[in-house]
Amino acid sequence: MARELLLVGGGHSHVEVLRRFALTPDPEVRLTLVSRDRFTPYSGMLPGYLAGHYAFDDVHIDLAPLAEAAGARFLRDSVDGLDLAAQRVIPHDHSPLSYDRLSLNIGASPQLATVPGAAEHATPVKPIDGLNSRWLALLERLQHSPVDKTIMVVGGGAGGVEVLLAMQQRLQRLCRERGLPESLLHFCLVTRGPRPLTNHNARVQRRFARLLTQRGVALHSDAEVVRVDAGQVHIADGRILDFDELLWATQAGAAPWLADTGLTLDGAGFIRVDDHLASVSHPHVFAAGDIASMVNYRRDKAGVQAVRQGPPLADNLRASLHDRALTRYRPQRRHLALISTGDRHAVASRGPWSWSGDWVWRWKDRIDRRFMARYRPPLTAP
Repeated sequence: MARELLLVGGGHSHVEVLRRFALTPDPEVRLTLVSRDRFTPYSGMLPGYLAGHYAFDDVHIDLAPLAEAAGARFLRDSVDGLDLAAQRVIPHDHSPLSYDRLSLNIGASPQLATVPGAAEHATPVKPIDGLNSRWLALLERLQHSPVDKTIMVVGGGAGGVEVLLAMQQRLQRLCRERGLPESLLHFCLVTRGPRPLTNHNARVQRRFARLLTQRGVALHSDAEVVRVDAGQVHIADGRILDFDELLWATQAGAAPWLADTGLTLDGAGFIRVDDHLASVSHPHVFAAGDIASMVNYRRDKAGVQAVRQGPPLADNLRASLHDRALTRYRPQRRHLALISTGDRHAVASRGPWSWSGDWVWRWKDRIDRRFMARYRPPLTAP
């Protein structure tokens, strides 16, 4: 009798699971994918998409043909909860789904509720699978009324900085195309730390601080947002900053429904997993990407982590379904980050090292395009 493997979420790890089941089918496994959207974005190319360097299809993986190649049933739906005792998933619009093994790769959710007014007045950058519709709506608003707009991003991590610089690149180009002065648009970055990109080395931090100044971005450091009103952000030290469009790029949190599942979670609500990417409390449940918190390794929540977890997750899901021994996964202590600057230029950061140039962007572009090609027909082995 076939065993049921249920994948919830179409993130970076699960697309690799699907690819591997497509390349090596398993007649003893019935595979189901539940994802809120059919097209899943690749986070590494999203800033380039916002800047206008890539088209929609360049940066999105179509889950439908990938699932079909893997022999998987594909359901477009969200999930409201789990019944771990009965080994069932509770979708929003479908009947409960049973599983023998469950894997969650659902990313992170915006934590706007922690700051009064943020949910009402800010546009969250995450979840990234919904960013395109929010971005198109923002473009529409700005094109209809582009005069003296202040676009503010809250969050000084790599994601926030890349989004701001990409948006600036795209919107200033729109102004030029319409014969309008670029000075009609003002850009502002608000970060809680002393400077942007505090998770990177001092050289990278200084480089981006200089770049933001050169690009005319108003940088507000040591600025913890405590309240958001219509058109105004309130900082803990009393500063009040005005905005017309506000994007929220702070660290996102776990989906609230996980708190009621009975899974063991960390202090931020993410699923605690062992070195096999299996839940420490429910070994038939696996998790990868932002939603997973490895108990033996603390790593930043970044797309590169989810990408690298894909192969061991696929191997361990298959092994678990056949009651074979699982393989331990040890993430790299440091990873190479390629941070784009809006134009066709990028900065490489790894530990204490840093490089920059147009060549870094071309290098990043080749890596990203090669990654995306893996998930488009015809599928081939690495």
